[in-house]
Amino acid sequence: MGPAPAGKQVCGAPGEAQMMEPALESTGKEGKKASSRKRTMSKSPVEGVLQPVKLSRAELYKEPTNEELNHLRETEILFHSSLLRLQVEELLKEIRLSEKKKDRIEAFLREINQRVMRVPSIPETELTDQAWLPAGVQVPLHQVPYTVKGCFRFLPPAQVTVVGSYLLGTCIQPDINVDVALTMPREILQDKDGLNQRYFRKRALYLAHLAHHLAHDPLFGSVRFSYSNGCHLKPLLLLRPNGKDKSLVTVRLHPCPPPDFFRPCRLLPTKNNVRSAWYRGQSPPGDGSLEPPTPHYNTWVLQDTALESHLQFLSTILSSAPGLKDGVALLKVWLRQRELDKGLGGFTGFLISMLIAFLVSTRKIHTTMSGYQVLRSVLQFLATTDLTVNGISLCLSSDPSLPALADFHQAFPVVFLDSSGHLNLCADVTASTYHQVQHEAQLSMALLDSKADDGFQLLLMTPKPMIRAFDHVFHLRPLSRLQAACHRLKLWAELQDNGGDYVSAALGPLTTLLEQGLGARLHLLAHSRPSVPEWDINQDPPKHKDSGTLSLALLLRSEGLTSVLELGPEADQPKAADFRHFWGSRSELRRFQDGAIREAVVWEAASMFQKRLIPHQVVTHLLALHADIPDTCVHYVGGLLDALIQGVKETSSTGEEALAATVRCYDDLSRLLWGLEGLPLTVSAVQGAHPVLRYTEVFPPTPVRPAYSFYEQLRERASLLPRLNKPCPAYVEPMTVVCHLEGSGQWPQDAKAVQRVRAAFQLRLAELLMQQHGLQCRATATHTDVLKDGFVFRIRVAYQREPQILREMRSPEGMISLRDTPASLCLERDNRQLPLLTSALHGLQQQHPAFSGVARLAKRWVRAQLLGEGFTDESLDLVAAALFLHPEPFTPPSSPQVGFLRFLFLVSTFDWKNNPLIVNLNNELTVEEQIEIRSGFLVARAQLPVMVIFTPQDRKSSVWTQDGPSAQILQQLVVLAAEALPILEKQLMDPRGPGDIRTVFRPPLDIYDVLIHLSPRHIPRHRQAVDLPHVSFCRGLLSEPGSLSLMPVLGYDPPQLFLAQLREAFGDLALFFYDQHGGEVIGVLWKPGSFQPQPFKATSTRGHMVASQGGELVMVPNVEAILEDFAVLGEGLVQAVEARSERWTV
Repeated sequence: MGPAPAGKQVCGAPGEAQMMEPALESTGKEGKKASSRKRTMSKSPVEGVLQPVKLSRAELYKEPTNEELNHLRETEILFHSSLLRLQVEELLKEIRLSEKKKDRIEAFLREINQRVMRVPSIPETELTDQAWLPAGVQVPLHQVPYTVKGCFRFLPPAQVTVVGSYLLGTCIQPDINVDVALTMPREILQDKDGLNQRYFRKRALYLAHLAHHLAHDPLFGSVRFSYSNGCHLKPLLLLRPNGKDKSLVTVRLHPCPPPDFFRPCRLLPTKNNVRSAWYRGQSPPGDGSLEPPTPHYNTWVLQDTALESHLQFLSTILSSAPGLKDGVALLKVWLRQRELDKGLGGFTGFLISMLIAFLVSTRKIHTTMSGYQVLRSVLQFLATTDLTVNGISLCLSSDPSLPALADFHQAFPVVFLDSSGHLNLCADVTASTYHQVQHEAQLSMALLDSKADDGFQLLLMTPKPMIRAFDHVFHLRPLSRLQAACHRLKLWAELQDNGGDYVSAALGPLTTLLEQGLGARLHLLAHSRPSVPEWDINQDPPKHKDSGTLSLALLLRSEGLTSVLELGPEADQPKAADFRHFWGSRSELRRFQDGAIREAVVWEAASMFQKRLIPHQVVTHLLALHADIPDTCVHYVGGLLDALIQGVKETSSTGEEALAATVRCYDDLSRLLWGLEGLPLTVSAVQGAHPVLRYTEVFPPTPVRPAYSFYEQLRERASLLPRLNKPCPAYVEPMTVVCHLEGSGQWPQDAKAVQRVRAAFQLRLAELLMQQHGLQCRATATHTDVLKDGFVFRIRVAYQREPQILREMRSPEGMISLRDTPASLCLERDNRQLPLLTSALHGLQQQHPAFSGVARLAKRWVRAQLLGEGFTDESLDLVAAALFLHPEPFTPPSSPQVGFLRFLFLVSTFDWKNNPLIVNLNNELTVEEQIEIRSGFLVARAQLPVMVIFTPQDRKSSVWTQDGPSAQILQQLVVLAAEALPILEKQLMDPRGPGDIRTVFRPPLDIYDVLIHLSPRHIPRHRQAVDLPHVSFCRGLLSEPGSLSLMPVLGYDPPQLFLAQLREAFGDLALFFYDQHGGEVIGVLWKPGSFQPQPFKATSTRGHMVASQGGELVMVPNVEAILEDFAVLGEGLVQAVEARSERWTV
């Protein structure tokens, strides 16, 4: 902020009102007319699709003009592409103020000027004598201590000046704020007003008197108090218009002293201006020790003196450089999307403007640059410059009396001096906030350098709220607990400097403490900035404890996250005492394998789920030990969603250990297959092809130990069968393994013959596994089921040329042609593409341990919405993989929670109709190949499925979404994800606790026409339901391990079998939806054309009845009979059929 440039000021002397001059020169009416013409022309009669402009042959081939050539040259030099230039220009149009709005704002400002100058004076009184304050207005400042020297009187401002971004032309929509500086007359102020908050008290009283007189004016719809950038010593008066313009603008009145009133040498960061004897009520120390410096207090006084000089400085740089203004506007959008510009210590648009001015002065930015180039240059500077270590200064003076940068570094974590050399512009910015800005700038530069097609969207249009950008978040509540933390940490000087604001005083030391404790686990620690409150003029200002919640967020390193050991120095080293002091009772001496005896801290964590939450233990321990903040005041949000993927009896694990045990068993089986003796052809490859083997099965299998008394025994086949009088047995799904045999010229060339040879191999495989390794096997013509260590694997022998044979088509003339058939495509997918995908995702899990949890949570949520049948396992796994391989503008998730939130965001915002989701597994695709894939997608869009996912092995057909989802199912998923995301984020950011976290996983049943309720007795996965049932049934499993001699019941799931029957019988009339993980309800939706009368046909009477319509016999659905058939088909399984007839009529 600062003063208006020449010709743009609003000045007035006491008792004399002056009209406010236009703030900005009009850009002309032609621009508005042209833009309105463009908007008119861009409308299309066909679903908003732009239509090509028809040009004559002469127009089509005429030479480009000089202006067009210059435009093309500019685009090539200044932008990556013409698309990016168009996007930037369109964004700037959207966020700039229109001329009509400016005219209305300026009229409102003129009215304010007149009214402010007419506010009556009051006689001089003592500062503590506030009896003159009228009823209905309170002083907008905490006057603690109340007693202070000095006198106060009110006089109209000596000058009213519009300052800030509005006059610079860098103000952006939608929140339009106009800052107005009210220069208080010298008669109000006294020489020592810089001491002991006297200036701030007078400032607050000045605002209170203004507020009382302006509140009764019908011009204003709202007159309220707030704080300047969240600083509680500097209240503001907010004025908003009345009537239809009430949301047009907020005018913020800043009382300030005359520019040269305070001597800068008294406000250096090493000086004290809040005396301990006054603030703490203590007598001056008698030992000769100096008063502690008050750098923040001094800075807040200096900020008010520099309002005009700052704007004059910025206006000389920005006024004749539209590219710089565009750059400021773009950077403001960039900051706002990352929530970095709000609250006390935010990285504001003013700081960005001053930073651009600094880069211009150091010739790193030229005034002729475009807004995009300015954006890049500033982001590059932020990404590579650490202002917490090496501060910068706009001051060009070599005056030796000016303070050195080192003095400012001692007082402030971030240093950026203005042109006077006395004021640190970043005084309120914490080191954590600046490091977050630096981190975001580094991510943004990497995104811009990648030249991605969607770079603009990701950089400037994608919001990054804290809960979605960081792996773990925790809230400190109540804030009053930080008062005790200040006492424990002995932050007396900081409290004195911050005027009693214990939140700001404790924030820096707490973040430093946690960064030290989290060490290698932590990539970045960020904190929320206390929000800027507003309150009515008749209310007391909010207390520090009422300023919301302090939220801290952790961006974790996956490589160091799961370590249970904090290794300290050797016991005899001097640093050992510091280590013991830091960790307290958790530190203990331990002897290690190399013989060293060291201090160490060991955290209790056995499972991956517990190891991911070690930061929770670190945070709560250190806050309790050093800051006197008990764990009851720390609400940690890091693993709340993990309960959705925990097994029935595994409250301390999310299944990673069970998945790893299954993979180890698979590896053992692979070695056995490789070493088999007696096969006519040796095994050339063994590949997994099941979600378990890529760590994405929602509920991993556990070793099966059947209780034989629960089953019928089929001795001749060494198998078990369900008993009719028992509940449905536990669901056991065999895990598919593809076994490739070496090539041989002896394979037949006929498809039927190949199948018979494969069947012989399946039988021989089972025989050899039983003979050589004693494994229980059951062979069929297509596969061999093998029982090993309680797990069942389904081995499929594959012949690499079989898909080729199935493609061969022989013409009547004997000519052979190759053509894809459903059978060949299916075999190609199952035997080649699926194992390759499983292998690639297995590798991704090794690189990113959170991938398993994210994919499983995503699938759990989709299936809980009863939409699981529309999406293959592989398609959802690939969407989850995209979050890790293409995380922009984020970093890859390190916790399932944040990964799931990003999954919901991706599903709900991705343009599935016009873009393919390219998942670049193993980084095999180059940028050029991805561009080629997108071009091929646009050409073949009509032949591709609704949801298109391409991988390096599948660049044209989107094989994993060929069978679904349909457009309606995908749209339903998008809608549900868009509704679930804000609900879940709000729950997780609620400092009082998330409430019922399972809310977003419960399906909306009110959209279905019929509900079929199932009996839990016959639902084998009943205990996997979103809401864990209080009572369930025994499923015939033993808890203790033992040897197995009989094959368990495989793949037996009555609800799924019932669904298959329903779809076969009534698939032409209705759609059926079910949650395979313990769902008790099948949702039925009638198809839109189901109830349309059809011509009578004797061959299609199923589910229909004959009716007469217009004298003709027609067929209409017999709804009562259909509902009765639902119950008959599911006899024993169906408890009730609930017809919601209010939703439909025949």
